[in-house]
Amino acid sequence: MSGPSQVKEIAIAAGAEGRTQLIDYLASGARARSDWKIGTEHEKFGFRSDDLRPPTFDGERGIEALLKGLTRFGWSPVTEHADDGAQRVIALSREQASVSLEPAGQLELSGAPLATLHDTCCETSSHLKEVRAVAEPMGLGFLGMGFQPKWRRDEMPWMPKGRYKIMREYMPKVGSLGLDMMTRTSTVQVNLDVGSEADMVKKFRVSLALQPIATALFADSPFTEGQPNGYLSYRSHIWTDTDPNRTGLLDFVFEDGFGYERYVDYLLDVPMYFVYRDGHYIDASGQSFRDFLDGKLPAYPGQRPLLRDWADHSTTAFPEVRLKKYLEMRGADSGPWNRICALPAFWVGLLYDDTALDAAWDLVRDFTLAERHALRDGVPKHALKLPFRRGSVLDLARRALEISAHGLQRRAHHNSNGADESVYLAPMMEFVEAGITPAERKLELFHGAWGGNVDPVFTQFAY
Repeated sequence: MSGPSQVKEIAIAAGAEGRTQLIDYLASGARARSDWKIGTEHEKFGFRSDDLRPPTFDGERGIEALLKGLTRFGWSPVTEHADDGAQRVIALSREQASVSLEPAGQLELSGAPLATLHDTCCETSSHLKEVRAVAEPMGLGFLGMGFQPKWRRDEMPWMPKGRYKIMREYMPKVGSLGLDMMTRTSTVQVNLDVGSEADMVKKFRVSLALQPIATALFADSPFTEGQPNGYLSYRSHIWTDTDPNRTGLLDFVFEDGFGYERYVDYLLDVPMYFVYRDGHYIDASGQSFRDFLDGKLPAYPGQRPLLRDWADHSTTAFPEVRLKKYLEMRGADSGPWNRICALPAFWVGLLYDDTALDAAWDLVRDFTLAERHALRDGVPKHALKLPFRRGSVLDLARRALEISAHGLQRRAHHNSNGADESVYLAPMMEFVEAGITPAERKLELFHGAWGGNVDPVFTQFAY
């Protein structure tokens, strides 16, 4: 999730002309291959080192104090009006990157668009060092997992962001796990460019079909409130009961004729959350963007949207793969530094090399709708061990990693040691060779060395 869009305040026309404007806006993201970049985002849970509780927003050891501390590294504060009228620091910006807050204070780095995986991995490493430099003197640490392993939902703090207040009140109306999604999940995502509408369609279909395989490979959320929860990616399961109007596999992407126009129609049917005006959020939860286009939005009568309203609205749909001006892969649990590098490596290898993209499409093109949903529904609990056809998800994961590695090798971007980008797949290769997930490794420790206590995860797996 992010704050209000920085898109220019261009009015959207009425009727068919406005709809064409929205389609053109999405299509304007297409880039020449030489300009394709990699944008990596990751979230992480903060905790107080003495009692492992998540830090509040306020106070000497609070999240706002941490954000202010990070400004010594050249980050500029981003403020927002809180309910009490005060200006609070709720994010940071530096060139094309930002640091923002999820609803319970999960700290998110939205990285700059970078040319190679070597660049994005260096960016991640630098960010984690900066965070550690500020957090350690405050008695704070950070953990990368898909789900908060220890604390109950009612023990999680809430950040004073207007967007989250609206969502907090709306979520229980449309699903039972939306508040858990907001407060107790963390993910790692990668944003990738497209070259044309046809290229977008092919990449969208491949990445949607393979998203459950990424979920399985990166599964790392086996604990709830200090005990095993019966899932390997509980974070992924949570999305199945968050809000059916804005989540899921988007079956229409695989239908003949899919393109930017069809995705715009989908977004127009996603219920709104808010309108952002003059530094404040106007609650439009459950209302229709189509009505907004006609100047008939109940929450903002007589007013019509700007292009930045559309950009903001596009961030409130949460499918497994999301289309903005680029494609966003959303299926992975957060994890340690090397897996933050591995997730973009996996998708860049598959989608940024034509031979790899063809091979990946050959792998998934005959998946039926029922099979795609069986993968999506079964992976959160069974991950790599989920049966599929005459084998298992492990077989699909092994093949997908092979295709990705070859794609990265053909890209031939080498670091100072002469290694190409496929080096970042190493941790996932190791999990596949062992036939287990990160979640299963933690469960082994929980039932063994940790003696049924989840607390050691905060020290052994902290950044």
